[in-house]
Amino acid sequence: MDEARSSASGAEGPGSGALQPPPSGPWRSYKEDVAEIAQRIVDAQRPIRILQALRWEPTVEETFRKARYRELPRVGPADYAKVELGFEPRAKEEEFEAIMSDVERTLGAKDPLAHILIATASEYRDVVRMLVARGTPEFYAVGRKLYGSPKDKFPDGKTTVRDFGLVLYDILTAISGEDLGPVQPRDISAAETAEALNLRFEGYFHDANIQVQVDDTMLADAAAGSDYVKIRSGATFARRDVDILEVHEGWVHVATSLNGQAQPVAKWLAKGPPRTTAAQEGLAALLEVLTFRSYPRRARKLNDRILAVDKAEDGANFIDVFEWYRTEGYEEDECFANTRRVFRGGLVEGGAPFTKDACYCKGIVLNYAFIRAAFQHNRQELIPYLFVGKVAHEDVPVLYAHVADGVVRPPTHVPPMFRDMNGLAIWMAFSNFFARMGGSAVTDHYARIFRRGEV
Repeated sequence: MDEARSSASGAEGPGSGALQPPPSGPWRSYKEDVAEIAQRIVDAQRPIRILQALRWEPTVEETFRKARYRELPRVGPADYAKVELGFEPRAKEEEFEAIMSDVERTLGAKDPLAHILIATASEYRDVVRMLVARGTPEFYAVGRKLYGSPKDKFPDGKTTVRDFGLVLYDILTAISGEDLGPVQPRDISAAETAEALNLRFEGYFHDANIQVQVDDTMLADAAAGSDYVKIRSGATFARRDVDILEVHEGWVHVATSLNGQAQPVAKWLAKGPPRTTAAQEGLAALLEVLTFRSYPRRARKLNDRILAVDKAEDGANFIDVFEWYRTEGYEEDECFANTRRVFRGGLVEGGAPFTKDACYCKGIVLNYAFIRAAFQHNRQELIPYLFVGKVAHEDVPVLYAHVADGVVRPPTHVPPMFRDMNGLAIWMAFSNFFARMGGSAVTDHYARIFRRGEV
């Protein structure tokens, strides 16, 4: 605990071994201060609904289809202005700025938790600014600051997210045309999917009352909330899609919400500002891989989001990206839905997309690297804390350090391979060895063998 923080709470400096009452009023603990600020953040962000604020009217798709996909959708600032934000923007910005100021005054500028709380409040303030700028280039500028870009580099300082997307595109394109297992028809209705997931979640979450419901207003096939999952009415699923929903929406998104809600002090962990998106969405996608529930077309869908955002950043308009999706074999309704995800809030003319969708595959890489580094450096105890709530990777060591003093409560809902990490450790050990010995050279050796059988 730093000296500024100790003084603010009525305590003497570090190592003094004594707590002194404040000049007036009741003595307050560090946990009380953190809990109060955390609750203020949770309350302040409550009316902010990003995707709701970026929604398009159903008539946009109908008009686009009637024009045979040759005319840009007519969505601009005036159309977004019709969608109420549910709060007064400037007042909301000032609310978050006041929280940021109070964090520094109360906890001290050097406190590690203060850094997390200030970053969280700051991002929510910027989300407000982004939503005010819907339909303008400023929306993209603020959004890129919050969610990043395919042009961003991984921590190696060399490889961009776009580089990764292009490499994976070639690999997945080579294998996604084939069904590598039994054919699974998409014949499971939304109601049947909801019923199956309710049964599975009842066993996984035990006493937590998680409701899976069919929703008539959704655009995506599925979405998770704090204690619920919604399935789009009219959507149909294959069995493996239901399996993916179980781990993606349930084991990750719902679980991290519940673990965050269970925090009596670190209450902000129940909510996810943009700084947590890569870790959260990447973890959900990584669980699909670790449980062997993903498949080539699913992986392509996530990876294609990187390339679609990249194309839009470089000037491709809505029609360009829509047509690219058509050349990749997507059905027309999928093409529209996928392209809308990229352009909602931005400019349909190109150059200013909503960059959030680049977070999914980027997050897979970052989560994999985090887990691998934890094993390499004997910090495997940190790994389950990826599920303690909505976290950024840099938060995890700080949060773990506050388990002993009761600021952070260990996560309750953790997937099986993260509760018993023996198998995960061995999997990472072999992948680490393969990377060190030069994976491409070994692959090339077998490629030469394969060519011997070519006619």
